[in-house]
Amino acid sequence: MDGSWMPAPAEDAVLLTGDVLEQLGSVPAASCSLALSSPPYNIRKPYERSESRTYDEYVEWQTSVVEAMVRTLTPNASVCWQVGSYVSDGEVFPLDIPFTTIFRDLGFKLRNRIIWRYNFGLNADRRFSGRYETVLWFTRSDDYYFNLDPVRIPQLYPGKRHSKGKGEKAGLPSGNPLGKNPADYWEFSAEADFVTNPVWDVPNVKSRHPERTSHPCQFPVELAERCVLALTKPGETVLDPFLGTGASAIAAIKHKRNAIGIDREQAYLDIARARLDQLQRGELPMRPLGQPVRRPKPTEKVARVPKEWEQHQEEIDQLGGDNDKGENQT
Repeated sequence: MDGSWMPAPAEDAVLLTGDVLEQLGSVPAASCSLALSSPPYNIRKPYERSESRTYDEYVEWQTSVVEAMVRTLTPNASVCWQVGSYVSDGEVFPLDIPFTTIFRDLGFKLRNRIIWRYNFGLNADRRFSGRYETVLWFTRSDDYYFNLDPVRIPQLYPGKRHSKGKGEKAGLPSGNPLGKNPADYWEFSAEADFVTNPVWDVPNVKSRHPERTSHPCQFPVELAERCVLALTKPGETVLDPFLGTGASAIAAIKHKRNAIGIDREQAYLDIARARLDQLQRGELPMRPLGQPVRRPKPTEKVARVPKEWEQHQEEIDQLGGDNDKGENQT
């Protein structure tokens, strides 16, 4: 982008405080081209503790939210619903399963189930630690907007050409000069994992992430940007019924879209408004779109095996030997 580029005015983001069902009723009908959100997972985060719901009650509530949201969407709108898993007494309930049913029952069509992988999260000791969530992309009709060009990634084999049996295309470059389709399993390191394993590998907002705020379950702007760029046009409106600290609104305003965000916690909306103001002034800390995920160098202290673990090396070697035997036997 050239130096004249500026985001949309921050006032093009309408932030509404209160119950999501009540506030959705105040959003104009057929006004939003994209609903982009990460709803609560019913896992007793601080903003969920005042309303304890069973799994069935949670699904019923979310069904009512989606039903109320449909009125606000344009006939050719898209929905990107980013969800993880509800965990109760060690049992995992992947939330993309009920949400797929909720949206399909309302006539929406699932276009992609996108995997968002990240490196950090809660560690488990009686099951494998969860390290991914899903983004469900639905469309309201077959007449939907999709622009692949802003989210293409570099070609892995740019010199690859069509074979002789391809008629008029024989001998011509087989790829798109603008880049390849990133697929539905994305990694943002274009030179390594991102290209060979198309994963949306966006670091979750933890620890020293530049976008971190007080919100315990923050949605990264980078992931929201991909959806905004591919599924909307400048000037259209993006709706987030569970805005939190404003990642979807920031992505929308940054790329000259309008935004409507709802959250019942005024404290989070105050953070969202402050971040939007920072964006307008060019002062908002953000992870650059498409920046490769950082891996520690072998020489760094955090990458070295601590001395306290050296006593376990023989045990580790033994486990490795057992694994090798098992592989050989199969």
